[in-house]
Order: sequence, then C-alpha cells, then structure tokens
Amino acid sequence: MAYCASISSPGGGGALTLPHCSSISRLINFNLSKKTSNHLFFTTVADFRKRRFYVRSEAKPTLKDPVTVEQGDAGSNIETSKSDAEAVASRITYHAEFTPSFSPDGFDLPKAYFATAQSIRDSLIINWNATYDMYERMNVKQAYYLSMEFLQGRALLNAIGNLELTGAYGEALSKLGHKLENVVSQEPDAALGNGGLGRLASCFLDSLATLNYPAWGYGLRYKYGLFKQLITKEGQEEVAENWLEMGNPWEIVRNDISYPIKFYGKVVTGSDGKKRWIGGEDIIAVANDIPIPGYKTKTTINLRLWDTKVPPSDFDLSAFNSGDHTKACETQANAEKICYILYPGDDSLDGKTLRLKQQYTLCSASLQDIITCFEKRSGENVKWNEFPEKVAVQMNDTHPTLCIPELMRILMDLKGISWKEAWDITQRTVAYTNHTVLPEALEKWSLELMQKLLPRHVEIIEMIDEELVNGIVAEFGKSDPELLERKLNAMRILENVELPSSIADLFIKPKDVSALDTSEVSDDEEDDIVGEKEKLVDLEEAPIPPKLVRMANLCVVGGHVVNGVAAIHSEIVKQDVFNDFYKLWPEKFQNKTNGVTPRRWIYYCNPALSKIITKWTGGEDWVLNTEKLAELRKFADDEDLQSEWKAAKRSNKIKVVSFLKEKTGYSVSPDAMFDIQVKRIHEYKRQLLNILGIVYRYKKMKEMTPIERKDKFTPRVCIFGGKAFATYAQAKRIVKLITDVGATINHDPDIGDLLKVVFVPDYNVSVAELLIPASELSQHISTAGMEASGTSNMKFSMNGCILIGTLDGANVEIREEVGEDNFFLFGARAHEISGLRKERAEGKFVPDPCFEEVKEYIRSGVFGAYNYDELMGSLEGNEGFGCGDYFLVGKDFPSYIECQEKVDKAYRDQKRWTRMSILNTAGSYKFSSDRTIHEYARDIWNIQPLQYN
Repeated sequence: MAYCASISSPGGGGALTLPHCSSISRLINFNLSKKTSNHLFFTTVADFRKRRFYVRSEAKPTLKDPVTVEQGDAGSNIETSKSDAEAVASRITYHAEFTPSFSPDGFDLPKAYFATAQSIRDSLIINWNATYDMYERMNVKQAYYLSMEFLQGRALLNAIGNLELTGAYGEALSKLGHKLENVVSQEPDAALGNGGLGRLASCFLDSLATLNYPAWGYGLRYKYGLFKQLITKEGQEEVAENWLEMGNPWEIVRNDISYPIKFYGKVVTGSDGKKRWIGGEDIIAVANDIPIPGYKTKTTINLRLWDTKVPPSDFDLSAFNSGDHTKACETQANAEKICYILYPGDDSLDGKTLRLKQQYTLCSASLQDIITCFEKRSGENVKWNEFPEKVAVQMNDTHPTLCIPELMRILMDLKGISWKEAWDITQRTVAYTNHTVLPEALEKWSLELMQKLLPRHVEIIEMIDEELVNGIVAEFGKSDPELLERKLNAMRILENVELPSSIADLFIKPKDVSALDTSEVSDDEEDDIVGEKEKLVDLEEAPIPPKLVRMANLCVVGGHVVNGVAAIHSEIVKQDVFNDFYKLWPEKFQNKTNGVTPRRWIYYCNPALSKIITKWTGGEDWVLNTEKLAELRKFADDEDLQSEWKAAKRSNKIKVVSFLKEKTGYSVSPDAMFDIQVKRIHEYKRQLLNILGIVYRYKKMKEMTPIERKDKFTPRVCIFGGKAFATYAQAKRIVKLITDVGATINHDPDIGDLLKVVFVPDYNVSVAELLIPASELSQHISTAGMEASGTSNMKFSMNGCILIGTLDGANVEIREEVGEDNFFLFGARAHEISGLRKERAEGKFVPDPCFEEVKEYIRSGVFGAYNYDELMGSLEGNEGFGCGDYFLVGKDFPSYIECQEKVDKAYRDQKRWTRMSILNTAGSYKFSSDRTIHEYARDIWNIQPLQYN
C-alpha cells in the first residue's frame, strides 16, 4: 500500500511524489531549490539513539559526516533557503498536507503555524544531529543544567531569527496568504515555568547554543503548567493550562530513551555486601527533546523534558473488566500525575509527596541519561574517576538537590564504586546556584516522608551528615561546646535529629531537679523546686519538632561551587545564609550575576529599537557583543537619536494600547507614562507598596480641582501582571486589591486619562515581549536584601525603561552601570533591615500619617465591599504571624511617595527623560546572559566552546 500527494514545485513543474513510509521512518531532505531534483526520500534509521537524519538527493549525494563537514557546506539546505522563499513555501505546504493534527481542508492560522514550525524544525534537526555527533566523537566535557522550570516563551520567531530565515519565511507565508506575525501569534507559550527561575534557565540555553558551548538542559514536561490565570470580580481564579491541547510541533518524543524510576520499597544487603533497593512503586521516565538553536551558528543544543508513565502490563485488565475502573487505572494515574502540574499545592501530605516525586524523577532520569552518555562515549574502558572531567551538573536552586544522593546511589550500588571514590566524584561533578535568601524557600523535607519514599537516599544522606558532623568536630574541637553546638545546629543536613552520643554528651543538659533532696528545705525553697519541676514538665510536653532534611545545606556540602546571582546577593549568601560554611570553605563561594539574552529581549521583541541601535552603533554586532551598546552614550543628547528613540517607544505603546483593550476592556492613552510592574505576586516583591502608592495618588487627585490635578500629576497608566500561587492567600488578596482599585479609578470620570490601573491576566513571556518594549517606568521595589537578583529589571533597562527601586538584587549593579542619575532610588538599605525589624518588634516604629491615611481610605469601602482587614492588618502590629509589616511597606512608604514625585517631575522634561532612557540601554550591556554563561563555563564547569568547521 502506498500513498502520494501533489504539491506545486518551486519551478511550477511536476508534483512531488511521496512514497508511503513506516512510523519509524524519517523525512530527510527539504532542499527544494530549483538546482536539485524535486523528490523527497525517506530512510529508516535503525539506531535511534544516534538521533541522526540522513539527507539524500536524486541529483547528487549531499550527505557528509556531520563532524567533518566544512562550515560552508554543513546544512547547505538551510543556506539555500535563506534567499529562496519558494523553497520555504514548499516546505510549509508539504507539512500542511501531512500534519496529522489537522484535517486536509483549508490553511487557517493554527494549521499554518504547525506547518511552519515543523518546517523550521526539520532545518534545526540537521544542525542538531551534527552538533551532537561532534560532541560524541570528540568526547568533550559537557554541562548539564537541571531546573524545575524552563520558561521559554514562543519558539518560532526565535528559531527562524537565529537561523537568519526571517525574510524567507515572511515572504513565503505572504505567498501562502498569511502574515508572519499572525502565524507567530498562534503559538501558545510553553507552560514549563512561572517566574525568573525558568526565564533565566531559558536565557542560559540560548546563550549556551549561541556561544557554542557543549550543554544540555533537563526538566519536566508539565501537561497543565502552573495554571492559567483568570481575573474575575472575585480576584484571581486558576484553571489548567491548555498549551498542549493541539500538540507541540517542537518536541520529539524519544520512546526509545526511557529510564526506570523507583519510589517506596526497602533496602536490603546482598550476600556480596552491596545495598539493593527493591520492591515499591516503579514508573518510567520518557525523554521528549526540544532543539535550541544558537544565533548565527549551526550549534543546536537540546532541552530534554521527562514525561512519566507505566508500561501497558501495569494496566489491571482484570479489575477493569470486573467494573473497578478506578483501580485498573490507578498505577497509570499515579505515574502520569507526576508531570501534570508545576509546583502542585503542598499543604497536604499527598501534595508534598507529589512534589518530592517530581524532584526525584528529574534527578534520577537525568543522571541515568548522563551516565549512559558517559559510558557510551567512554567505550569499553570506562574510568569513573574521569567522570567529573567529562560531566558538569548544575543544580538551578534546591529543587534538583537529590542529584547528590542519587549520583552516590548509582555509583555505589550499580557501578560498584566505593563510598570514598563516589563521594569525591560527586563533589567534583555537582555545583549549586542559590536563588533565595528567604528561609521558607530554602527547602526542607520531612525526614519521615523521605524515608518512606526514598529509603536508600536517606541512608546516603545520613552518612553524608555523619561525615559532616565528624568534620565539624575535627575542625572546631571539643574545648568550646557552645561554639560546637552552634556550628552543628547551623551546618548539619539533618535538623532535629539526634547526634551520636559521643558528641551529644558534650553539651549541657537541663538540671534533673527530680533528684534534689527536699527533706531539709523551707516551704519557700520547696515552692521554687516544685516550680522548676513544673517548668520541666511543660518542656517535656512541648511538641517534638519534626525531623527535617535541609536541602540547601546538602547542596553546599555535596557540591564544589555555590554561587549567588547578584553581587549583593552573593555577599548575603556568604555573610548570612551560609556564613558558617563560607568560613569553613571560602573557596566554594562565587558570584555569577544573572543576565538575559539580548536576542529575545531586544532584537526580536523590539525591532523598532533594534534598528535604531544598529544604525547608531554601526551594525548588528551588538546582538552578540552587547558591549557595543555602550557606544550609544556618546549620542545620548543627539536630537536626531532622541527623536527616533521617542518614535520607537510610542509605536510600541500604541501596540500595548490595543492589547490592553482586547485583554481587559480598558482604554488607555499612549500619551500617558507607562508604569509597569510585572512579576510573580509575593509580599516581598511589594506589589502592595505600588498599589498603596496609587491609592494615595488617587486620593490626592480627588481632593483637588481638575486644574490642580493636571498641574500636580503626570498622566500614568499603571500596569500590573503576575501570578499569585494558588494557595498563597495574602498574594491573592493583593491581586484582588489591585483589580478593585483599577475598577474604581478606571471608571471615575473626574480622573479620566490622568490615571489608569490595569491588571493583565495570565502574564507570560509573550505578554512580557509586548509590554517591556513599551515601558517607560518599571518598578523593582522589593524589600532590600530579599530579592536574589531579578532578571526583568535587566530586560526593562535594555529596552530603555527607567527603573524605580531599592538597592536590592541586580538593581545595585544596574544603577552602577546606567548611572545614579538615571535610576530612581528609594527605601531602606539591606544592612538596615534587621535593625528596623527589631525596632518594629519593640514597638518603636511610628508610621507616617500618609500611610495610615491610605489604609483607612481602603477600609472605607471606596474600592468595593471586599473586606481588606486581613491585608491591611498585615501592615499593623509589632510582630507575629500575619502582622508586624515584615516586608517594611510602611517604613519605605514615605520615601517611595517622595521618589514618585521626582519621577513625575523628570517625565515632564521629555528631553531629559529620553536621555535617561538611552543611557539605560547603553548601560545594560553587562546584563547579557552571554557574559554570565562565559563566567559559568570558565569558573565552574570548565568547558570550552566547540563549533564544527
């Protein structure tokens, strides 16, 4: 049986005949240039693990060994199609005919998107296979980046841009009746992340590919993402993401690449003395690959995402046929739900268990894959002591911490390596990036839960902890028990777990008053003794603290490098969060200030500004060498540049005006200042401070005459975006307040276009790519010392947006680079925070009258009937859960209001404002992820760029 289809050839000649092929065949040649015959051939690839696509042409053989091909010849099909829109159109038309997700009728936008994406994916595959054939044959050291999040955004525009095919695809789609931008808009954002952690990881992949570093990313394939955010009258509501509803044209399911994952069970010791983890619950992790192309290079690296399932044999057919359908599908459901949701709610035991399963699945599947690759590249002579010389594993935050005991388990239990050697290999392989100083974000897992779920790993963690305890005792001695006890309490991996008796005996224990002789004491003395006994009884009856595993401490102990992500953050890590470790191992600690890719975050998302930069810097070199942006400084006062700069900003604002109308129904003026705060909703990020400032502004406006308002205030459109975690009640109250304030102000005829407040629902990368180029003021106003770095601040600055913020995270370095006069600074400094909290706890803080005025105004019901007592109550009192203003909103409020008045004044002077905007872009060159990746490669991973030629 065979089938064929007719597709118009570029030259208008005969049809293309497509012979039937089996499901394991591979389409291999899309060279539809007039210079070659117009036939497509298929070939079956037996060895799937090589992941190669072979290219054949009827005119002449074009396949060369991907490792040895010359740079000019490799991927010649791609080079030809750069200027050949007809060839591109033929590729797209082919996929439109044979895309199984759609019926053969018509060529609407969704179908056009899929066909276009699959056509460009074919081009990526050629470079992808060549890249990895080269890595395998040269057996280079490779970095593996493990992250629970990869917030990629849309892939199509990035891919065709990196391959320099934008013009060809734009023309081809025009011939087929569509505009490129309309086709691009059909792509849903991949729901694989939520905030800066995932966006950073994706920027890193782009830079790794662009800079030709051998690297892979590893993550999980979340079916429903975090959630899709709806904004209703009740505030934020959550529904499941539907990004995979129509399939994902970028991913390739590797059904031949899968690994067993075990949970529960027990550990036994065999007759050979080796430990074995047996029984329990077994699932399978299956690889899904997404190619990541570099910019103007043929290097194409991989993002491997794990999905989870069980074999068909685990389906209980007997139970199903007897009518117990739920039981029949139970093992399947338990496996598949691991990859349903990013960060499932963990208030329940089941939620905690699922999260831990997710983390272990990522670590185990990835390490098994890495080790398989290492053994394959090593051939018959596997030398495990060389593993760290070929493999670098980077743990992005504490989520992949289980890499440490899992690598130990595989090396010892499966490869027969001794504890000492396995520990040395592990420590030289693994490194840890810290992303937070918030205590609640430094993960701690229940030891009891982990013992049930991962019994062998707990044994290994206990051994690591024991070695650490012995090392601490050896380092600090036993002469000062108080010092030793403090060090152990701070540095141990296991919390609230008994010490070995030889060490525990060193520490002072409570006096045993029950042994006191009371036969010869007075009544008063006897009362005192009874009181002491009662105190001891109370202590004995106090709840026993839970036994916990401190994942961050395990990362520090098990890795060879710990890095922070901004200069101020890295100092806090050294001087506060891990101070005892830093004093013991100062050589472990580094700073690697975050960065973002200038390709996505200027070049593609802001073409109007990109053209201006290219014109005034003399070329497009800045896209790869952002140091070129600094050349804009010498033109900052040039009237021609300022005129072009303002025009580009206005054109971007007009796009956002249309977008806001479509998404929210609100009409805003492009003549107003666009003031934007878009990030995950959290108390420490202080969206609450922003909206309280807006309420203060609105209240003052209402107290003035129309003429006074216009003289006093600059028109503003205040835009918010971001998701509050589904179970984070206080964050959801903040969202509710923002939307209520917006609903009132936006319908107030007295205010008109002088002030608008808009909350953009379901904020994601694609929304950011629209909002950031249009931004004029961006708020990065976290409590000083609490934001590790931030990356959105870098994106805004790159796009000529002026920041208002505290000296927190990367704000410190951005302000240094763009100039103090081009950054609006307010608020307490990081070193003052602990003293201010102490002052508050002692009842010495006196709130500003304006702050009290704003809270009462909200409580008065001006913004609706919702009861905001709990939210306002968090800003009151001196200390305690849910009160005491822990994030110092009240303390910084007067400084914030004063700073906003300076913003108004500066914006009225458009020449000055435009100059500040230009200098922000000029000073943002340091914050390219290319710079960050060069530093990781040099200082942590010890890998070299490698490009075939």
